Amino acid sequence: MGGDPFAADCRARIAFEVLANRWDSVVVFVLGENGPMRPRALLSRIGGLSPKVLNEALRRLEYNGLVERRRYAEAPPRVDYTLTEAGTALLAPIRALGAWAAVHGDAVLAAQDRFERSRVSKAPDGADRD
Repeated sequence: MGGDPFAADCRARIAFEVLANRWDSVVVFVLGENGPMRPRALLSRIGGLSPKVLNEALRRLEYNGLVERRRYAEAPPRVDYTLTEAGTALLAPIRALGAWAAVHGDAVLAAQDRFERSRVSKAPDGADRD
């Protein structure tokens, strides 16, 4: 990586920025598992997101060079999306994060629950109750 790993221009920040969006890594994963897909197929395979949100994710991924949009000269027009080399290379870290979540997800959710419950027990002025 070279230089200060926490510098503003650190290359590792690119990866964190790409993975920071809730749906981007899901779209990359689904395309990696299923190959090229049309937007409607992605929507039905992923579920839980609107066409607008999917379109935004696909545009972001295309902007970052992780997916390629392919248009076909057919009637009616057809478009599908496929992973680029960089997108395919991102599958290993996404799978590693998924494995981490499988092992530690319950602990994270329990910690979030404890935190939320502790916030409820705080006094209105923000002081902790003991």
